[in-house]
Amino acid sequence: MKFDELDESMRVYETAHDQCVLPGIYMVARIDGRSFTRLTKELAGFEAPFDVRFRDLMIETTKHLMNCGFNVIYGYTESDEISLLFDLDINVFGRKTRKYNSILAGEASAKFSLMLGQLGAFDCRISELPTRRLVVDYFRWRNEDAHRNALNAHCYWMLRKEGVDPNSAAATIAGKSLADKNELLFSRGVNFNELPNWQKRGVGLYWGVEEKAGFNPKDNVPVVSQRRAIVTELELPMRDEYSAFVANLLERGKQ
Repeated sequence: MKFDELDESMRVYETAHDQCVLPGIYMVARIDGRSFTRLTKELAGFEAPFDVRFRDLMIETTKHLMNCGFNVIYGYTESDEISLLFDLDINVFGRKTRKYNSILAGEASAKFSLMLGQLGAFDCRISELPTRRLVVDYFRWRNEDAHRNALNAHCYWMLRKEGVDPNSAAATIAGKSLADKNELLFSRGVNFNELPNWQKRGVGLYWGVEEKAGFNPKDNVPVVSQRRAIVTELELPMRDEYSAFVANLLERGKQ
């Protein structure tokens, strides 16, 4: 069999289940850390429940993904996950989900591992969202998940630091309401509402414009240039205000 014939016959098995996202459908990729609890707490020695060093690694990984060949409107990171909203008209790799999943997981894993100095692996999945309302709901979902996870994490690690074993700490939290969890922290001197917002709401990244001072040697005058740059937002709003924030980014993406 000639090579061209062999090549054509074998590629069928690679591409038989290729899925392409239809035009006019928004794509959101969620890139999630694999076994990161052990990696961050046991191997890398990050502080529990939150560590600015880990937060910054996730921010830099998100920035890398926003600059690696995909037209990303908005990046969002909380805990060990990253969500990326692509431009509605993106056509990279023919919108094949296997390419997005494999490349984004690989890029995130490589960037994070190089910065950490240890192996960190991510997986990736694509949400196909037919309306802008669903896009807003997706990010509202992750934003509120960040709030829930932060409350649980602070309660869990508060108990663990008091000597409670892992199973008992988890069971104690599971049986408590939101008000009870807040009271648990407050009784130990922690006001959840006063904790840093990035812990409770996640971090948003989007494209903006920054000014850079320079000098024009020809005219011998200082100049200010503008360039596209990623804005990192550590003080995201919540609930309806966050929905409006995401909706505004979608509107800007249309322009």
